Amino acid sequence: MTELLRRNLENRELTRGAGKVSAFISIALGILAILAALCFLFPNLLTTPEFRPLYNAHLLRQLLILGIAIGFISGVISAFRNLNRRWGLSGMLLNALAALLASGQIEPVYHGRSVYAGLDYFVLTLLIAALIFIPMERFFAKYQEQKLLRTGWVTDLKYFMFSHIGLQLISFFTIIPAQIMFNRWLNPTWQQLVSSQPLVLQFIEILIVVDFFSYWIHRSMHKVPRLWRIHAVHHSSHHMDWLAASRVHVIEIITNRFIGYIPLLFMGFSPAATYAYLVFISFHAIFIHANVRFRFPGFRWVLATPEFHHWHHSSEKEALDINFAAFLPVYDVIFKTAHMPAHLPTRYGTTAETKVPEGFVGQFLYPLKRRKRKKKL
Repeated sequence: MTELLRRNLENRELTRGAGKVSAFISIALGILAILAALCFLFPNLLTTPEFRPLYNAHLLRQLLILGIAIGFISGVISAFRNLNRRWGLSGMLLNALAALLASGQIEPVYHGRSVYAGLDYFVLTLLIAALIFIPMERFFAKYQEQKLLRTGWVTDLKYFMFSHIGLQLISFFTIIPAQIMFNRWLNPTWQQLVSSQPLVLQFIEILIVVDFFSYWIHRSMHKVPRLWRIHAVHHSSHHMDWLAASRVHVIEIITNRFIGYIPLLFMGFSPAATYAYLVFISFHAIFIHANVRFRFPGFRWVLATPEFHHWHHSSEKEALDINFAAFLPVYDVIFKTAHMPAHLPTRYGTTAETKVPEGFVGQFLYPLKRRKRKKKL
């Protein structure tokens, strides 16, 4: 994608009327359908081994066909309603290609493989998150004027894709080293005692333990200049919505997951409790960034809410270096960094002193470049 095309897409806002919404639905479903069909064709290379036992191939294939049909019909509607028919025709073409890939017998046959892409994880997570959060943001928007395809959405979608398709790579740099380092110190008796507790209790304990570590990692990211250059990428978005949660530098992802996995491994929580926690944080992270006006009086001091986290992302003077907790605001209360006034923030992004470049590649390189020191006069 050329820089000019990227900027055009980044700045293109989706508005109702003239077949624009139907074109977006058609193109989005067409792309997802093609990716899903490829997962059926090359399951050993593209799908996640841990998820394969959970799949009902027949049901997923029927859903794929249904998605293709909806996408193609949406493209037809757009082609008739929009004078510029290329978007509707593009959606029709993408869904037709997906239908060709999905034709015939493509029931997956799984074999063991050490290298895989995790494309299925990306498709399913993006589809489920979009189905939940796009309608939520339309009906309960905090900023009614903010468009679905706001400035920067292409960059955030790239982050979303990388963080989900790069699951195996991230696991290689986080889980495996943590297991190697702490395997000698693991106490089987203690782990059995922890894993035998009720799942709900384990889940609460995970939140308490992991969020303590996360609080201090997050606070350090703001206070240490070199770490701030990494974390500033996450704060560079000037819009808050469900997709903005994905804008996280790969170094920060690896650091958080590595340190966050250590207490999970050391304490010996059961796999079921750990998976429940991972699913929860995946959707909770999206929710607290979403463009929604929910306030949750009282409960907002129990669990982090969009209001709580939106203040953390605000570039207003009163909002600097506050609300570091990922889940439990009580840590900010204890360490005196909590801030939740009656009014809501109106401005987001980094301050004028921190200039993060636009685009995925520029933001990836930003923390790696040496800062130019100002010459003394």
